[in-house]
Amino acid sequence: MLEAADLLVVSAGFVRDQKNAHDQEEKSLVLGITEDAALGKRALSVLRNFVFCSSLENHFAGCDLIIARNLECLVLAHRVAKGRPVVYECLDIHRALLGQTMPHRAIQAVETHLLQETKALITSSPGFVTHYFSKKPACPKEIILLENKVLDLTDEGIASLMCKQGRPLVIGWFGMLRCRKTLKLLLEVAAKGEGQIKVLIAGKPSPAQLPGFEASISGHENIHFHGPYKPADLPALYGQCHFAWCIDWYEEGQNSAWLLPNRLYEATAHGTIPIALADVETGAWLERHQAGLLLRTGGSNVLDQLLALTEPEISDLQAALSRIPAKDLLTSKEECLALRATLEKLG
Repeated sequence: MLEAADLLVVSAGFVRDQKNAHDQEEKSLVLGITEDAALGKRALSVLRNFVFCSSLENHFAGCDLIIARNLECLVLAHRVAKGRPVVYECLDIHRALLGQTMPHRAIQAVETHLLQETKALITSSPGFVTHYFSKKPACPKEIILLENKVLDLTDEGIASLMCKQGRPLVIGWFGMLRCRKTLKLLLEVAAKGEGQIKVLIAGKPSPAQLPGFEASISGHENIHFHGPYKPADLPALYGQCHFAWCIDWYEEGQNSAWLLPNRLYEATAHGTIPIALADVETGAWLERHQAGLLLRTGGSNVLDQLLALTEPEISDLQAALSRIPAKDLLTSKEECLALRATLEKLG
């Protein structure tokens, strides 16, 4: 969005493996390699960059504004800002920001302190503001809501809704795969559906949250794992599915209840019916748009609901997606320019 608004972007950050570090060397400053769920190692890496920050200072020397994409980057942004505006982009509320132990309270105190000097907050769901930031003792007055919509710089939209027809019904679970409860339930649905329900999984399983992922789905004839994918693969992937799994219990009752996932917008824009819990932010979004398959019993009866659907009912659910305004699903060039105008005012 920033580049689409003709802003020059200089990036720095942490990567997850050595290959990514090598790939990013020419265009970004790599601050270190982090591991999934290894917060201690990440804290040491942040501390090292905080103390020895000359490379980061030089890298950002010509910048007018700094956007910090998470809390550890917010620490470093304020370290090198030197009076320049700092914006905090928060797309998830980590469990460490909600716990009650002494280490958790220390992290929360750091965030509260940094928010006092932060010019604006960028977030992807109103649920984060309602349930978290509005309750903080300090929060930037300028809050920029940027939902995880599909970027469409052509303003032509997605060519056509690729509605899957016929049986068996196919559920797609795409993206960062980290929810054990989802995996268990989808395995059960695929097994008990007796061939009437199939599951297509695509993305990157978290080794920390889903150890032995591929072994757990091996031998299940109604489950197929595509592996990692690129954005260009999405039309073909969603084109194979009737439904998209938009439920996440990874941080149940907290972050998982408040977020609006990118798979919600991707699936809907491609004509794939989102499945969501009715009592979370994703369900509320779908309720407002009178779309999607909403589960009101915590997901326990999803198999019964799917098997009970008739062809006309599925067609009605697909038709409801086409009535959602494109501006609610796609990020346009106009929105990119509006973001630029908002950021320029902060200076």
